[in-house]
Amino acid sequence: DSYSTVASPSGGRVPRHIRQASIRPRRWRVSPHRELDATNDQHRFLLDQGRQTMIDEMSYWPVYKGESFDLWEPDTGVYYASVDSIEITEHLNKKRQRQHRTKGSSFSEFSGLWINDPETLPCLRPRIAFVDVSSPTASRTVKVALVPGELVLANQAPYLIMIEGNETDEAFLLGVLSSMVLDWYARRVVQLHLNFHLLNNFPIPDPDPDLNNDPVALRVVEIAGRLAAVDDRFTEWADAVGVPVGSVTDQDTKYDLICELDACVAYLYGLDESDLTVLYETFHHKTDYSERHNAVLRHFRRIT
Repeated sequence: DSYSTVASPSGGRVPRHIRQASIRPRRWRVSPHRELDATNDQHRFLLDQGRQTMIDEMSYWPVYKGESFDLWEPDTGVYYASVDSIEITEHLNKKRQRQHRTKGSSFSEFSGLWINDPETLPCLRPRIAFVDVSSPTASRTVKVALVPGELVLANQAPYLIMIEGNETDEAFLLGVLSSMVLDWYARRVVQLHLNFHLLNNFPIPDPDPDLNNDPVALRVVEIAGRLAAVDDRFTEWADAVGVPVGSVTDQDTKYDLICELDACVAYLYGLDESDLTVLYETFHHKTDYSERHNAVLRHFRRIT
């Protein structure tokens, strides 16, 4: 049973260490948000699986669903529909202006100046999207990606609004959420849906408020930034993070960076080598992660 806790004494330490890693207040804040509803907004969609780009000189954007992205793959080419970019941006701008007046809304804490500026619409730039449906048999519970701008997201793929923080914080959060360390914890609390309440309560390691004082956290930012910025659609975001675009050009490099990311995140959570053994031996009862475990250990020993 992939959801069972580990009987050994060390097994109980892993979730405790993970929970304790986020005691301090974060310097950034995000809020999960559903952009569009596949049923209520269907009249806005051209149900062509996103193949159309120009119709009668009007620009159309893809509508993402859960299958439109995967871990470190921001665009699978599988879409829900297409949408008129002008019409949808007008709709989303009016929608967030209404939500701005609603206490507790994701947009209620932003300034009126930001809310009323159509150039600040989240759909115009990269943001972290996640899939809200999971399964005990899935290879991963938390499926996230930094998706490019100029697309919209159906309700199967909510995204994270950065209320406080910048692109560096976004890269750090993306790195943690994409790690097997966080996913091991998520598999013990998520059943079928990664709802907003569960997501908001994930313990995220909190490094030094000044990232420059924490080289391991900075490495998480760099790795996540490089893995996320796959092409020119992420140029501005990558410039803000301080990473090159398209720098991960082969699968061996990608795999090694992913393993190093796991090691960095484990270190920030305060885990040790025995915790890592528990994590990789119990992650999924049908998959052998010994190769990845060994690769992560090599990086972890170098860090520690």
